[in-house]
Order: sequence, then C-alpha cells, then structure tokens
Amino acid sequence: MSLTPDDVRRLARLARIAIQPEESGAVVDRLNRVLGLIDQMRKVDTTGVEPMAHALDLVQRLRPDEMRDGNQREPYQSVAPAVEEGLYLVPKVIE
Repeated sequence: MSLTPDDVRRLARLARIAIQPEESGAVVDRLNRVLGLIDQMRKVDTTGVEPMAHALDLVQRLRPDEMRDGNQREPYQSVAPAVEEGLYLVPKVIE
C-alpha cells in the first residue's frame, strides 16, 4: 500500500495537522517507507512464536509494602487553607 499526496492531505486534515505544500512530498515518502516496513513485517512467518509483552524476560522488583512516614495528618492540615474538625474544606463546585 502506498499513499498519494491527496491521501496525506486528507489524513492531515482529519488529524488536524498542518502540512505545508512544500513538506508534502517528504511526508509522503516517509509514510510510504513506514508502510513498506509494515508490509515486510507482515510477510515474516511467525508460526510457533509465542507472543510476549517485552523482549527481555524481566520481573519488576517491588519494594516492601511498609509504612514509612507514619501519620502526617497534623502537619498537612496545619498548612491547608481551610480545615474544620479534621476535614479539608473546599469550595462548592456543584450547585
């Protein structure tokens, strides 16, 4: 599949991307190269290849789930603009 300059102008309009007329040729060439690469990848036989989420078989290291700072309620509420009975007061946004 290859794109024409008219296709690129239409796609640019749909994507709300401004492409100057002098840039049109270069954009068409780059997009056609990308589409050519996709066509090449589609031709590769992947029968028997197991799908994977990442190229490397990694496991994410997680930190232990432990409380670090303790209760910080008083310091946080001391700098809040409005607090009443331990609750933060915020402006009314729904009528």
